[in-house]
Amino acid sequence: MVKLTRIYTKTGDKGKTSLVSGKRVSKDNVRIRAYGTVDELNSILGVVKHHVSKKLVKLIAEIQNDLFDLGADLANPITKSPKFPPLRVTKNQVTRLEETIDKFNKPLSSLNSFILPGGSLSASYLHNARTVARRAESLIVELNNKEKINIFSMTYVNRLSDLFFVLSRVENGNGKKDVLWKPGQNT
Repeated sequence: MVKLTRIYTKTGDKGKTSLVSGKRVSKDNVRIRAYGTVDELNSILGVVKHHVSKKLVKLIAEIQNDLFDLGADLANPITKSPKFPPLRVTKNQVTRLEETIDKFNKPLSSLNSFILPGGSLSASYLHNARTVARRAESLIVELNNKEKINIFSMTYVNRLSDLFFVLSRVENGNGKKDVLWKPGQNT
């Protein structure tokens, strides 16, 4: 368990921070930007939880916990002899998301158009979460292109953005309040 006794340490005042391994890196390092974006996504979900249907609150809370696992995974580079046993996102977490997507997508009608973010307030917040998840995924892919990472961390965040899309439709009355894109409408 994590125990914090001091909130500020002054060790990052010159633009560097420590990874779980103790290695110091620049705060603009792609690894830091990746788990910082995961943290931003988690913060958005804190707002989402206050606006979604009761049936989704527990799910959002579970995802928030998973996002801390993801942040811990990203903050701990893969090494042969890690300083601490690494917490890694697992295939089971990815499978759980896939099953959840399938469950909530089943009653939705097929789409014949792209959907514009909106409809209901909760759907709008879920679309916001979806786009931040996509940005996090992009940064995780960038990190993966530079060094080895846990592949399930990348897969998890990819599924997560899909889940937020499906949940936005659920929150829009199972798609009845979806705002459809009308190509060239204003030309």
